Amino acid sequence: MKRKNLELKLIFAGITVLFTVFLLVPAARLFLKSVWDGAGFTGEFYTAVFSQRGFGRALRNSFAVSAAAAVLSVLIAFLIAYAVHYTNLPRWLKRGLQVAATFPMFLPTITYGFAIIYSFGKQGLITQLLGRQIFNIYGFWGLMTGYVIYTIPTAFLLLHNTMGYIDKKTLVVSKAMGDSHVSTFWIAVLRPLLGTLAGAFIQSFFLCFTDFGIPASVGGKYEVVATVLYNQMLGGIPDFHRGAVVAVVMLLPSVGSIFLMQFLERYNIRYNRSSDAGLRKNRARDAGWGAAGMLACAAMLSIFAVVFVVPMVEDWPYKTAFSSTHFRAVFADGELLAVYWHSIVMALLTALFGTLLAYGAALVTARSTLPDGCKKVMESIALVTNTIPGMVLGLAFLFSFSGTPLQNTLGLMILCNIVHYFSTPYLMMKNSLSKMNAGWETTAMLMGDSWIKTILRVVTPNALSSLIEVFSYYFINSMVTISALIFISGARTMVLTTKIKQLQYINKFNEVFVLSLLILATNLAAKYIFSRLANRNSKKQSNVRKESII
Repeated sequence: MKRKNLELKLIFAGITVLFTVFLLVPAARLFLKSVWDGAGFTGEFYTAVFSQRGFGRALRNSFAVSAAAAVLSVLIAFLIAYAVHYTNLPRWLKRGLQVAATFPMFLPTITYGFAIIYSFGKQGLITQLLGRQIFNIYGFWGLMTGYVIYTIPTAFLLLHNTMGYIDKKTLVVSKAMGDSHVSTFWIAVLRPLLGTLAGAFIQSFFLCFTDFGIPASVGGKYEVVATVLYNQMLGGIPDFHRGAVVAVVMLLPSVGSIFLMQFLERYNIRYNRSSDAGLRKNRARDAGWGAAGMLACAAMLSIFAVVFVVPMVEDWPYKTAFSSTHFRAVFADGELLAVYWHSIVMALLTALFGTLLAYGAALVTARSTLPDGCKKVMESIALVTNTIPGMVLGLAFLFSFSGTPLQNTLGLMILCNIVHYFSTPYLMMKNSLSKMNAGWETTAMLMGDSWIKTILRVVTPNALSSLIEVFSYYFINSMVTISALIFISGARTMVLTTKIKQLQYINKFNEVFVLSLLILATNLAAKYIFSRLANRNSKKQSNVRKESII
């Protein structure tokens, strides 16, 4: 037991040191930069930022567009999730709705903005099909459209997961008691979802408020906090102190959203037993919700049609004959291929080391006899990493590691991604390990096996499906992130998302879409491979358990 505790203590110590150096210290230096002028503490920078022209308006703009987008996103996500769980639509159609609802996750947010421009601009694909421009793409409406597309996958996954645990027999009981359609809908569907609906709104709001990719492409003169931060740091005259103040301001809603999410947990209804009671046949219900879900998904996916169309024609919208010139040009450009290689290497190494880190932290909390204080440290790290927006973390890294050997290196970008996305992988691994037999390590110790052998031979094979899912999560998010990397990538370590931002300045949108398709193809291939591996391992473990029972 002492040996086991020693190994777990080393894991705990290593993780604590890593997050102290790459999370606590950078965050502290960021805050210090906002209140320290070299001679002492001061509130001058906060006063300067809040009194500067346009900042208050940018803050209001961020709240307004983020709230509007979050409401619309949750409504659309609910519509799709309801069609999946509360209708008798064919299984293939339900599967198609799920795939469509999560499709935007495989593309970087900066691509959403360019897709909106080429879809709804004056020469856009949808504009030409409809014969007129529907709305002004630069400003509030362009931002809201992009934000809605960005947050639908997150809101849908939250609602989809919760709906899967709601006891469907409540519908039958409510109808048997003579409740009206509205009452049944409230009692059996909406009431159990209130906590999740509120959580989906808060999460969507937080993602919109802190995103940089969409404002970078369609923000126009409608400034939001993310663009103010970018302009303070990388504008004509960089001001690190004011940039730090804006970062701290951006952090406050994020912290608030986490505490609100924890508060709303108490309103989630938990069933001791859930049942998939057969839904009554109702063609009108199925047709109505099915059509609404398909329409919502079709509208969302239609915006991305230009991502495939534009790079495959000679010169959109003037010469629309098919051409592979743009693809050949990208694949013949050694610089762009090097950028793609940087992205792959960064994503793979982030996934590898991030998975090991999340696994180690989960072992400390779910499979150890270490003091509760150690476990609370891991939980606190997960909470903090879930709170800090990517732009804020990237800026903190810029302040902390400029002038060091880590500056502008792939290693620093990998560490930034690992820290940024740590929370979800850790929770995934913790939940997986918590469900396993709690006596495996003790039994193995009594049989003379070491702790490491037990972890490698017993625990890891049973956790392999979750490990693959965590690897996939880290890989895909590393391929699409831009907010966390915009301040710390260099000319020699540029990745696809930061290269897309650079190409925007010189109006090379054909290359932008080709690179976006590269990201999409890579992520879809990775998702397919990882899902197949995870499913195969799950079936294998299931068969082993059945054989052991027999």
